[in-house]
Amino acid sequence: MSTSYIQELQKTFQENSNPERAIQQAKYMKDKFAFYGLTSPERRKLQAPFLVIEYLPEKEDAFAIVKELWQKPQRELHYFAQELTHKYHKQVTITDIELYEYLITNNSWWDTVDFIAANLVGNYFKQFPNQREIVIKKWMGSGNMWLQRTCLIFQLKYKQETDTIILSNCINQLLGSKEFFINKAIGWVLREYSKTNARWVADFVENHNNQLANLSKREALRILKANS
Repeated sequence: MSTSYIQELQKTFQENSNPERAIQQAKYMKDKFAFYGLTSPERRKLQAPFLVIEYLPEKEDAFAIVKELWQKPQRELHYFAQELTHKYHKQVTITDIELYEYLITNNSWWDTVDFIAANLVGNYFKQFPNQREIVIKKWMGSGNMWLQRTCLIFQLKYKQETDTIILSNCINQLLGSKEFFINKAIGWVLREYSKTNARWVADFVENHNNQLANLSKREALRILKANS
């Protein structure tokens, strides 16, 4: 089934491709990936039949499809693959983190990593809280920027459930980083949490004022300054 499923998906995307737009999309992504030239609304409409519950493969087959799609050059196939993975978030098992790590560390860029972090990893750690310390320690010590970014932003949707000890520990370990995507993520997660706990964020920034990158501070305080 996996072969026909993938072939039919590729055929559908190819038949609706827009080569001129594809060139522009590739440029926007620093020419890291090829594109079919589909807009997000177009892609979602085209892929909708493939994500109908009655048509979904068994989870094991689906994850095999995901890994195969992840090796394809077109970015739209990666987007589809991560959204297919999310269809099984209610069936998450403790070993699913292995697939998430694979997706984060292969064909890595912010557009997929951010989706995986907030939607897949975030859900996983809610289901298996005992795995947080184990996985985060491994990922933070990996030296892989995208795994570290995931540790920073997997709580983006947690709101009142945010574990501020984990959040502050991850940020503290990455203070002084010169990586744009790390410093941006620090500011982003703090800004998002400021919607829930403005005082905590304000205090954290004040207490780390000399250590936080200017980018991180600017992003973290954006909402607080707008509301002051």
